[in-house]
Amino acid sequence: MKELWTKIKEALISALPITAIVYILALTPLVNFSSTELITFTIGAVLLILGIGLFNLGADLAMTPMGVHMGSGLSGQKKLSLLLAVCFVMGMLITVAEPDLQVLAKQVSAVMNGTVLIYCVGIGVGAFLVVSVLKIVFRKSLSQILMLFYMLLFALALMLVVSGNESLLPLAFDSGGVTTGPITVPFIMALGVGIAGVLGDRRSKENSFGLVALCSVGPILAVLLLGIFSTSNMQYQVPDYTVSNDILGAFLHAAGHTAKEVAIALGMIVACFIICQIAFLKLPKRRLVRIAVGVAFTYVGLVIFLTGVNVGFMPVGYKLGTAMAEVNSTLLVVFGLVTGVLVVLAEPAIHVLNSQVENITGGLVSKKSMMLGLCIGVGSAIALSMIRIIFDFSLVYYIIPGYFISLALSLFVPPVYTAIAFDSGGVASGPMTSGFILPLATGVCVALQGESAVMADAFGVVALVAMAPLITIQLLGFRGVMAERINERKAMKRILDADDQQIINFM
Repeated sequence: MKELWTKIKEALISALPITAIVYILALTPLVNFSSTELITFTIGAVLLILGIGLFNLGADLAMTPMGVHMGSGLSGQKKLSLLLAVCFVMGMLITVAEPDLQVLAKQVSAVMNGTVLIYCVGIGVGAFLVVSVLKIVFRKSLSQILMLFYMLLFALALMLVVSGNESLLPLAFDSGGVTTGPITVPFIMALGVGIAGVLGDRRSKENSFGLVALCSVGPILAVLLLGIFSTSNMQYQVPDYTVSNDILGAFLHAAGHTAKEVAIALGMIVACFIICQIAFLKLPKRRLVRIAVGVAFTYVGLVIFLTGVNVGFMPVGYKLGTAMAEVNSTLLVVFGLVTGVLVVLAEPAIHVLNSQVENITGGLVSKKSMMLGLCIGVGSAIALSMIRIIFDFSLVYYIIPGYFISLALSLFVPPVYTAIAFDSGGVASGPMTSGFILPLATGVCVALQGESAVMADAFGVVALVAMAPLITIQLLGFRGVMAERINERKAMKRILDADDQQIINFM
């Protein structure tokens, strides 16, 4: 209970800024919220805080230990085929059950079969989880693998533009962030830690990262391929963001729907863990009880969190977007920057990532520096998204230069920074981004460019949120490398410039 109270206090501090900015804007003439909308948002904020607290405690008690035990246990069997087969099946099943992917499939149903999309993306994630494991086993460079696959993605993106389905391009890159949700990220990262601990070498710190980064490539590849072979453009319809007068009924309905989706997604992981436990893990009963309690905390926390976001935050985000679009363009861009910084603080998986990074790197990369880098990166990404909506230009002008910069930086920074940066991209684009920022961008786009431009202009904000940390965190690493070299040169210069007469001879 003490740990839970600590987590809830941390969640309160994280969620308070974004809650406060909504209330402050409600007191101004910029946004006219009804009393029903404010009450719904307030309940959603309370659920968000409680949900983050429960989720973070559950991740510490269950998700991380389960991933580490399964990774180390599978690696300890010394059967590569078994390890790869289990990782592929787990990657596919967890992704197919990911709640955010179900929402994405509904958006795409106008142009392609939703079930086909879900399973294609699931196969993509499973395949790239296998690639991630092979990278650890054969000790290959993450930056080289990423360069290879992102060059392939760029080529396919240009083919999509030529085929006349450019409106699907933002959706394809958004899918990479959507499918690495709050359930899969802590588990996949911990799985990498377990595998690297058994099969890794002296670079095990670097090898334990990178799984989320590579798993984010699979969905992008799948949607790009589906878009190339599709014959029609998507006709996007803006969802109904109207707040129901039956507040309690709206929350109960959403909670029931969310509970089912989370149960399926979390059940996939638990089922795989139980099979591994019976087959070879053989963990003691006391540890299993602790993990079971953690799974319960994770489940309840995610249901509460997602219910609060979907019912309380999405309508407010959309209305804020439509209202802020009517003010000065400069103010809109600044608002996007501030909102991005605040959203990072409220993403549940961000705190799990920061803790794992600090522990694995032995404090080399601190929680504070990680959070600062993510805040700057995500804030800048949403500000750039607002600029793109205002001036109505293609996502290609951001994505290709941005990834070229991030891949170029990987040549000059320690590999561990590259691995952490690319993992952070998938983690940063979590449910708060899709549940608050995407409706916000949709509202801005509908007000400025019309509903028909939403697919081309509003979508892509998740992709930019996922891309920004790649640059900021690697720049953080580059700064650290340069500072270390400068200090070494200064120390060497002091030694060379020392006065020989000041050297004491003890002989």
